[in-house]
Amino acid sequence: MGTTTKALSGETPREAARSLPWAAIAWFGVLLIVCYAPVLRLLVAQWMGDADMGHGFFVPIVAGWVVWQRREQLMALEPRPNYWGLLLVLWGMVQMLLGSIGAELFLARTALLISLTGMVLLLGGTKALRLLAFPLVLLIFMIPIPAMIYSLITLKFQLLASSIASNSLNAIGIPVLQTGNILELPNGMQLSVAEACSGIRSLLSLSFLSLVYGYLFDSKPWMRIVLLIGALPIAIAANAFRVTLTGLIADNKPEYAEGAFHTFEGWVLFLVALLLLVGFHRLVNAIYYRWKNKHGEEAVA
Repeated sequence: MGTTTKALSGETPREAARSLPWAAIAWFGVLLIVCYAPVLRLLVAQWMGDADMGHGFFVPIVAGWVVWQRREQLMALEPRPNYWGLLLVLWGMVQMLLGSIGAELFLARTALLISLTGMVLLLGGTKALRLLAFPLVLLIFMIPIPAMIYSLITLKFQLLASSIASNSLNAIGIPVLQTGNILELPNGMQLSVAEACSGIRSLLSLSFLSLVYGYLFDSKPWMRIVLLIGALPIAIAANAFRVTLTGLIADNKPEYAEGAFHTFEGWVLFLVALLLLVGFHRLVNAIYYRWKNKHGEEAVA
């Protein structure tokens, strides 16, 4: 194999880049931005005002970086337009209009991803879509969960965190009376597990980071799915521990159970959750390679 990388068609990457439909890409890109400008404006506004979606700013940046990392592979592809992509683009446009008319933000926002996927398929074909599938999946995390589903999930997470914290505090000798998401401590203080303490914020951020971490540190595509699944119990455990720790602090030093210290506590425990994710990754890899080596030896024998 020579030192010069060849494109699939026999061209150099520079020649292949010149063969890409840059005019069509630019035209569709501008059209997409213009059509979805109102949706994007409201989306950015929610990133700025909603603490649960603070990670939204980083999602398109990371997705764009992944695309940049794969630029040579994209340049080497011979564009094979697939006109099913046009159907997806039109589907997205219709969904965006219906979502805007009905004030259903989730429909309008997901329509952007549908149109973007259709644009990739239309201009680059199925190979380009497979190559860009991962960054497109990452973009899902920039869209907030629908309000009804969010409220339902948040309530369940609040009650779960309250229950685990109540049982934990009782186990270590601090009698706690739980009433829904409110914990009554022996010193008369009531600890309310609010929506902000439900753990949904850390779950969304940790789920996104689990995929990015899997992409950066493991070449096995299935590992990203495993890490994404593993992020759920890790986020729940970390948040339950945070509520338990807050209850312990509130029983001894009530002034530290809120304010800047409470916020700092949340950041520290989120970093702990990241470390647990790294440990989970290493554990899965250890089991996988042990199983692989064992079966490899059996196959040789």
